[in-house]
Amino acid sequence: MPATPRADSPTEPIVDMRGITVRFPGVTALRDVDFRLFPGEVHALMGENGAGKSTLIKALTGAQTVDAGIVRLGGERVRFASPAEAQEAGISTVYQEVTLCSNLTVAENILLGREPRRLGGIDHRALRLRATTLLRRIGLDVDPDSVLGDHSLAVRQLVAIARAVAVDVRVLVLDEPTSSLDSDEVAELFRIVRVLRDEGVAVLFVSHFLDQVYEISDRMTVLRNGELVGEYATADLDRARLVAAMLGRELSTLERLEQRTEQRSPADATTPLLLRVTGLGRRGAIEPFDLEIRAGEVVGVAGLLGSGRTELARLLFGADRADTGRVEIDGRPVTLRSPRTAIAHGIGFCSEDRKGEGLVADLSVRDNLVLALQAARGWARPIPRRVADELVERYVRLLDIRPATPDALVGTLSGGNQQKVLLARWLVTTPRLLILDEPTRGVDVGAKAQIQKLVSDLAADGLAIVFISAELDEVVRLADRVVVLRDRRLVAQLRDVTVDDVLDVITREGTAPEKAAS
Repeated sequence: MPATPRADSPTEPIVDMRGITVRFPGVTALRDVDFRLFPGEVHALMGENGAGKSTLIKALTGAQTVDAGIVRLGGERVRFASPAEAQEAGISTVYQEVTLCSNLTVAENILLGREPRRLGGIDHRALRLRATTLLRRIGLDVDPDSVLGDHSLAVRQLVAIARAVAVDVRVLVLDEPTSSLDSDEVAELFRIVRVLRDEGVAVLFVSHFLDQVYEISDRMTVLRNGELVGEYATADLDRARLVAAMLGRELSTLERLEQRTEQRSPADATTPLLLRVTGLGRRGAIEPFDLEIRAGEVVGVAGLLGSGRTELARLLFGADRADTGRVEIDGRPVTLRSPRTAIAHGIGFCSEDRKGEGLVADLSVRDNLVLALQAARGWARPIPRRVADELVERYVRLLDIRPATPDALVGTLSGGNQQKVLLARWLVTTPRLLILDEPTRGVDVGAKAQIQKLVSDLAADGLAIVFISAELDEVVRLADRVVVLRDRRLVAQLRDVTVDDVLDVITREGTAPEKAAS
């Protein structure tokens, strides 16, 4: 039964979608879905990766043609041919990955394509005044003449919102806007969201962070497998019931999935040493550090954004060349000249930027999955189709990749399923060490639990794993040992710790590595 809107909200929805059905070759992404959005509310759209959230947003904003159903905006039936048409009608979208021009100023980005004109050219004075007004509207204290690329990701995200409200916005769609923000930046974003909500803007909020959903949203709609599960007032749906609605199973099942495999014995000094680095470093990226990794060990890497986590991973994979230091694999010196050298020694790397550095969106799931194995063999020795098909079938089933259609373009998959394809690509190569940089970022609670369980199971089978995550509880839960970075320095290596222990090291000033280590 549909939930009622907030008591102080209008009784008529600004967005009313009925019977929305979207089909792709071999799969129905949405099946007869209804969705309502009221003015002056924050409405969370919830569901696992692959549930249909992105498709529903695209159907609303004109980025996806619907096969059946109707969309009404302000009581009038609409059918947008493009996102530009939707924006002209008052629907603006801000995506997880900010698509602004970093080389232009803040003001130029806010009004790009809508610049005020004078005497046949851009009126820069009017441009600056208009941008200043929009920035003040959302309470963002940023110099409109500053270059956007000089600002943090959080500020760029807020500038994207200022751009979104530059039109007469009635509906603001925020698709995973907080995935790369810290707690203070999230608080600033939410302040702006509340300002817009109180002005009567309807805000559609998509996030996998349940704490944030419960903090900011008034109502929520849950999708599962392309179908509507229900519409609820946030205050009336506790977390256990929300997770059960999203996954189609009870919370206790999810908790069992999230628990670390207790049968796995942590690696210790008797476990074979796989990799040792001594004084490895790169000027401007990360100071020289020492690190040992043993077979079957999960080494967690913790630190704030900019602490050097990714820089450490790239050195271990040969994606960046070290200026100093020594690398040994199985006790023998190795020069990691390139990723190909690392792959030849059994090292795999899942980048945090799965779209820019990982997957090839225009290739199929099959082609993406066997890409690293083919690169290791060399292009003169193509993988036989029968072998490729067997590998793809095995890993699609093992990782529960949805849809289980090897010929589907990987760019059409949800974020969580794209992440699984990237993991499968490296597992196919049977690596000895797998470096995972933010493998659960931007994925839903179910996919996150599956990936965490997979990490633990792989370690139990003898695979060494470097696990990097901004979520400290995730690192602490999975890792045998936690490497802590601060200001691009390795400051501690800790065992049997809590999140508070790690935070204490991260925030402690002037800690030398040898003193912090234990």
